[in-house]
Amino acid sequence: MNSARVAGVSKKFGSVTALHNLDLQIGQGEFVALLGPSGCGKTTLLRLLAGFESPTSGEIWINHERVADADGRKPPEERRIGMVFQSFALWPHLNVYENVAFPLRHQKQVPDAYKKDPRARVAQMLEMVGLGGMEERFPSQLSGGQKQRVALARAIVFNPTLLLMDEPLSSLDAELRMQMRKEIQYIHRELGTSIVYVTHDQSEALGMADKIVVMKDGRVEQAGTPQEIYYAPESLFVAKFVGRSNFLKGSWSNPHTFLLDKVGGQTQPIPVSRDYASFHAHRVLPVRPDQLKLKAWHQGSDGVVGKVTHVQFQGRELLYSIQVGEEEWEVVSDVNERFSYDEQVLVEVHV
Repeated sequence: MNSARVAGVSKKFGSVTALHNLDLQIGQGEFVALLGPSGCGKTTLLRLLAGFESPTSGEIWINHERVADADGRKPPEERRIGMVFQSFALWPHLNVYENVAFPLRHQKQVPDAYKKDPRARVAQMLEMVGLGGMEERFPSQLSGGQKQRVALARAIVFNPTLLLMDEPLSSLDAELRMQMRKEIQYIHRELGTSIVYVTHDQSEALGMADKIVVMKDGRVEQAGTPQEIYYAPESLFVAKFVGRSNFLKGSWSNPHTFLLDKVGGQTQPIPVSRDYASFHAHRVLPVRPDQLKLKAWHQGSDGVVGKVTHVQFQGRELLYSIQVGEEEWEVVSDVNERFSYDEQVLVEVHV
């Protein structure tokens, strides 16, 4: 069952095409992250879902109802959507209760129980976001994290079908961002509302979403689970943009064997367990740092030989830079497996 569907949607601003014939399904209760660099179209897509813009072509459906096409659109207040912005967007002259209760008066589809007893519903939402008892405070009396919690409570108070979040944590400090991630995930589990979450922070997308949609130049580059996006990228862009990747150079003897170029013109066959068809023409194999394993080298060792050029301690792991021929590979290793600068090592590839 779909909460929302984007079907063949394009959006032009004058001569600039921001979205190209986009298709996207957002399942009931699904947490979808739109991930991509600035200017890729993710915020434009969010504004189309919200009802702030109309598509140039194509259709947008929410809850099995067509809410937008090239001929017109339903306004935001008739779509039963909640929105959380990067800027909080709280009314400074209204206290916390009045800010959170605002949608209960102005949204078209609000359950009767919430309209009859708005104070109880607002109190319930403030408890959920950790602001119980703060109804009488004004935004000027709140910290950045508290303001974002108020914005979140306001967005979910009327039980929206779809919750749209546009870079909601980017103005918060690192520790607060981690805390708010947990709280957004908790709210998602408790309410079961479908969420579309715009971010350019790959760790946010990987850590929170059920599905990640990687966008580039107004198109969907790849959509899949965080695991699929990370370990099974379908393009050079996805492999580069999401997480770190080593691009091993060589050739493909068949879809399941990559022939790694070695020093002296030799090749090392590397078995691969999945389809890397989109990388065949580029003559590379994308490998994440944690898909490489280092072993001690000794005279007569056969395999891929490298030299340690840099080591960074990362707490539970070590990040190595390994010189392999003319290339430098990044390898993540357990802290118990230590190698020294300039030490020769064997590098195993596990993909």
